[in-house]
Amino acid sequence: MSLGIYISVPFCSTKCSFCNFASSVFSRALFDRYVEQVCAEIAAASRTARELGGRLEKRVDSIYLGGGTPSVLAPDQLERLFHAVREQVEVESVAEITVECAPGTIAPDVLEALLRCGVNRVSLGVQSFADKECSSVGRLHTRAITLDDVARLRTAGIGNISIDLIAGLPHQTSESWEFSLSETLATGVPHVSVYMLEVDEDSRLGTELLAGGSRYHAHFVPDDDLTADLYLVACERLEKGGVKQYEISNFARAVTHGIGLRDSRHNRKYWTRQPYLGFGLDAHSMLPADTELRSRGIEAVRFATPASLEAYSAAGNELDPPAARSDQLLASRTLVDARAALEESFFLGLRLNAGISLAALAQQFGCEAVEECHPVIAEAIANGLMEAASERVRLTGKGRLLSNEVFGSFLRGANSSAVGGFSI
Repeated sequence: MSLGIYISVPFCSTKCSFCNFASSVFSRALFDRYVEQVCAEIAAASRTARELGGRLEKRVDSIYLGGGTPSVLAPDQLERLFHAVREQVEVESVAEITVECAPGTIAPDVLEALLRCGVNRVSLGVQSFADKECSSVGRLHTRAITLDDVARLRTAGIGNISIDLIAGLPHQTSESWEFSLSETLATGVPHVSVYMLEVDEDSRLGTELLAGGSRYHAHFVPDDDLTADLYLVACERLEKGGVKQYEISNFARAVTHGIGLRDSRHNRKYWTRQPYLGFGLDAHSMLPADTELRSRGIEAVRFATPASLEAYSAAGNELDPPAARSDQLLASRTLVDARAALEESFFLGLRLNAGISLAALAQQFGCEAVEECHPVIAEAIANGLMEAASERVRLTGKGRLLSNEVFGSFLRGANSSAVGGFSI
């Protein structure tokens, strides 16, 4: 099974008030050092996998640069990252190669570098086509800049474009949301991601909302009910516009010639538990267990790099950086046994509209293990959160809105407090 590679670039032109990711605004002087460390981490990938008990597949069919805003890097820095990857693995000719970009950051020389690196997919963090909503959360772009970027990408030959939208931004109304959806559909992009604003103490806006304050336009944030309604409107509006929902937050158009949707191959790896390897700050990985661990009943190993730039950089300053990095990753390692793998299959696979096949799970994990989950499934169906048909189960529309509750019920049902280090 081909490997997916994720590279984290935690640098931004500005830190959005709603952002809770491990990214921020740093001096450009740090960029080169960071790229050097990530390249060294990539070069040590085989050693790292071996020391953590993972089996590393050298064929790669997806590469994803996320963050942060990878497009703030200089062209030569982007090229060094891609060169480091190609030095270590075999990138398939049909690989999906995605870079996240903020509108307004794709300078001509950056676009040329992306093309030289083989990038064939760009994810644009638009969030809204209403300029007031963007500026209220610290975004620097406008509707006009976004539309210009879409046109320039297409002219350059990158037509596989994804647009991110957020429901629940300050000043957002039903009317302004309809405008953002209409503008998104008018672009004709093949992929759209729709997220509901996440309110937590790890972002400035979330902290202010929880405190009941008014900084960062917090008093103009729609309430939970309206935000949920906006999400449901997006599902309906995009579907009518030919952009079909295939995952809780993701929508895609049908492939022009052939069968299927223009979905995100890389993200599908996460939902279907395919192997992936992450590099850079706060990057997560999952690899099949090696022979020795499998003999002990371990299916896979999960591990992650530090979530702070200081901790991540510290390993690069050691006398033996690869060994220091391995120590960091080993400290985060989670061994995934069959029970945990089954739990993951439920709470990751149920994110997909197609749901999961109980017959396939029974074949992989055994009938008895799957039957233990039947009471949880039955309760979710009775509560209108799940539905079953032809040996498959999936979330209903209501279930997608309350997906964390459904996922948590499978973990509680299996008497497990954590799986693979994932937050649900």
